[in-house]
Amino acid sequence: MSDKFETHEHDVLIIGAGGAGLRAAIEALAQGASVGVVCKSLLGKAHTVMAEGGIAAAMANVDPADNWRTHFRDTMRGGKMLNNWRMAQLHAQEAPARIHELEQWGALFDRTEDGQILQRAFGGHTFRRLCHVGDRTGLEMIRTLQDRGVHMGFDVYMECTVVQLLKDGPRIAGAIAYWREQGRFVVFKAKSVVIATGGIGKAWPITSNSWEYTGDGMALAYEAGAELLDMEFVQFHPTGMVWPPGVQGILVTEAVRGEGGILRNKSGERFMERYDPKRMELSTRDIVSRAIYTEVREGRGTEHGGAYLDISHKPAEYVKRKLPSMYHQFKELADVDITKEPMEVGPTCHYMMGGIRVDAETAQSTVPGLFAAGEAAAGLHGANRLGGNSLSDLLVFGRRAGLAAANLAKQVSSPTLNSAQIEQAEKEALEPFQRKDGENPYAIHRDLQTTMQNLVGIFRNRDDVHRALGALQKFRQRLARVSVEGSRMFNPGWHLALELKSLLIVSEAVARSALLREESRGAHSRIDFANLDPAWGSKNNIVRREGEAMKLRQDSRPELPEELKQILAEEK
Repeated sequence: MSDKFETHEHDVLIIGAGGAGLRAAIEALAQGASVGVVCKSLLGKAHTVMAEGGIAAAMANVDPADNWRTHFRDTMRGGKMLNNWRMAQLHAQEAPARIHELEQWGALFDRTEDGQILQRAFGGHTFRRLCHVGDRTGLEMIRTLQDRGVHMGFDVYMECTVVQLLKDGPRIAGAIAYWREQGRFVVFKAKSVVIATGGIGKAWPITSNSWEYTGDGMALAYEAGAELLDMEFVQFHPTGMVWPPGVQGILVTEAVRGEGGILRNKSGERFMERYDPKRMELSTRDIVSRAIYTEVREGRGTEHGGAYLDISHKPAEYVKRKLPSMYHQFKELADVDITKEPMEVGPTCHYMMGGIRVDAETAQSTVPGLFAAGEAAAGLHGANRLGGNSLSDLLVFGRRAGLAAANLAKQVSSPTLNSAQIEQAEKEALEPFQRKDGENPYAIHRDLQTTMQNLVGIFRNRDDVHRALGALQKFRQRLARVSVEGSRMFNPGWHLALELKSLLIVSEAVARSALLREESRGAHSRIDFANLDPAWGSKNNIVRREGEAMKLRQDSRPELPEELKQILAEEK
């Protein structure tokens, strides 16, 4: 193999260099494992940098009454009780320790007057518990983890895309990838693989997600035999930019509302009174998204089809100090001074609650040796994620994935690579070059995004999702005829042709799961089944591959232990 393909061997291979991947790498290195990190873009450019508002952890620095029990309860209630309760418990209990680690490794948080980490309010959280660095928290987190990992010594393979996981019998054996610059293939041999590739936002045209978010990790795991969980739950963040068109979907952090921003419709009404009068702008993201969408649909939207978000009632210096990125973003991209006038915002596809089904303690998938953490994994957030929980999720379960992957690598022998698997993966990846005058990958992607936006968006119904599934079948037939021109040297059309396979897998999983769940819960809203159905309250949708077909089944959510039931029964 090594004479035909460039080959690298590691104990633990991590796919993805965002917060979860880097935290997994740091932990695996601490256990003495040899670690390789593969990332689609450049190190430090991961989408985690776009997480602005803060990291949720019950540190009680600002609100002394806060504790892990309240954080657990908020997470479960936000997820409409569909969460994996053990993941929610571990997350709430371990998040403060993960923040202290970041601080020890050099992260510079905003401070209270007595020198503790400052915490701000966020939607769905009972107390102020988001540790932050202005509105650039994700950037500080990535910088800190990257510095730590580089100092400890992992090998990083940048601008490298994995096309298939390799197996040795039932267990994982590594992966085959290609260098985006030259188009040459590279083989990674590993005892454990951690998937930390983020979400699926590029299946929708209006998204806060970066270009990397094409569902690769979930699709790779699915193709390797892993189960996916609760794929119907796609979060639309209520506040993305809506104007000008070139910046549509770019995130407007929830920190604007956390610092006192007010939502109004075109008539100046503070419309959240209609939808959640108790929590108003600090309601959960699913409720605020549907509220803005409804205002627009019923004719009360702003000029460009959104709502006004106003922070200009606060002193200008306060806004610039607390929300520096937002101030510059609107000034440079929309010519709007947010200290003097409102922002125009609307829902944008933001986060995937569903993903690879993992064990709460170890983050291992249903395939031996294959782990997942961060947005690529499912369970913690249930039907809807609370703001700030994603960053603490990356830290808590990134660490657990890295620890378990390294421990497994100590116990197992080196896998055997199957040359037939590798050659078949290479052949399939190069097929678009063999076809002449076939389908254009950009046209397929455009049509896929339009279908998902119109038929599997914020609101869904049976007829629309049926139509979407019919369209997805046609897109698969078109993908089989896709052709690309030019050489393998940095060829974006070829990259997209390969990513479309992943996008179609995850889009079908979302649509099939959405069709089956005949209720509205969290981020999943069915017009034809508008209410919560208690019968669905304890069921998770499980997606897995059988032959060439995608099959769904329901599993009962594990029963909560008595002591956690008591925590959930307590009032705020």
